[in-house]
Amino acid sequence: MRPIGSYLFGALGDKIGRKKSMIYSVLLMAISSLLIAILPTKDHVGDYAILLLLAVRILQGLSVGGEYGIAATYLSEIATKGNRGFYSSFQYVTLIGGQLLAVASLVVLELLIPESAIKEWGWRLLFAFGGILALLSLLLRSDMHESGDAIYKHKDRGSFKALVANWKYFLMVIGFTAGGSLAFYTFTTYTKVFMVNTAGMAQSTSNNIMLVALFFFMIFQPFFGALGDKIGRRTLLIMFSILAIISIYPIFYLLGVASSSIEIFFILIWAFIVLSLYTSVGGVIKAELFPVHVRALATGLSYAIGNAIFGGSASYVALKFKNAGIPEGFYIYCIVLLVVCLIVAYFLPKKGYLE
Repeated sequence: MRPIGSYLFGALGDKIGRKKSMIYSVLLMAISSLLIAILPTKDHVGDYAILLLLAVRILQGLSVGGEYGIAATYLSEIATKGNRGFYSSFQYVTLIGGQLLAVASLVVLELLIPESAIKEWGWRLLFAFGGILALLSLLLRSDMHESGDAIYKHKDRGSFKALVANWKYFLMVIGFTAGGSLAFYTFTTYTKVFMVNTAGMAQSTSNNIMLVALFFFMIFQPFFGALGDKIGRRTLLIMFSILAIISIYPIFYLLGVASSSIEIFFILIWAFIVLSLYTSVGGVIKAELFPVHVRALATGLSYAIGNAIFGGSASYVALKFKNAGIPEGFYIYCIVLLVVCLIVAYFLPKKGYLE
């Protein structure tokens, strides 16, 4: 549903403005999260519980799909020249901050409620908490200034025709998003699965280590964003691709043989330093490739396609390779997509529309 949400809300952002579209997507996000918190169980409504959950998850996927492209577009447009990487890095500060809150919420819940209670009803509290936070964020967004006023001069703004006219950069964004999103989900999500299933670590210990590591990952973003403004965002993306290609296998090998939590923590920090070369400037690189009248649509949809296919499936693909008895196959898979990311990064223009 993410690509569909990106298309709907991205087109809306190019037609009626970034601010309005962003508010609609967050409102849908809040509603869907709160609905999950109050859904009836299978014990009460039978198989309808499955269909209801699926329906609400579809709404949730639509809202999340719409959020990224509009936020990346908005941040890149309000930033001043020479500071776009720094400004745009705060998108991933909030994305990582969301993951940080998710892990922290689970840690707190585990301290307060027994595991059996979490599985029975405690999980609802997390969705309710997320929904309330989304509603609170609407208060902040109501004071936002609109960006991209130039869109209203274009009759074909937010249209499929305008999107097709920029097909080359659209495919390039899918290309480097495939490697970047795969690395993001591999290092932030699959490493937790790996630490428990392969390294034999307790779930609570894994959560605690990831919690601290994600905090540092969040702090890294503005620094690397500012670095991208100094040496070039394209340069940062090339550096990310090369270092990720070199590091992917050693990181998981070392995680598998590490004997202490401190060792695992520093391995994760290295992974997040490498990843920050992509996350800090990924949004603005995408946004500046497209003209203003199709920027929200093209940025969001190209990212959503690459992210949904290659990023969201990272843990699934990794476990498939492991179950087949060839866990190393996943690292080769990652390297292939990171090579694609490197090739695309090399051919990116040195100046985009925002310059």
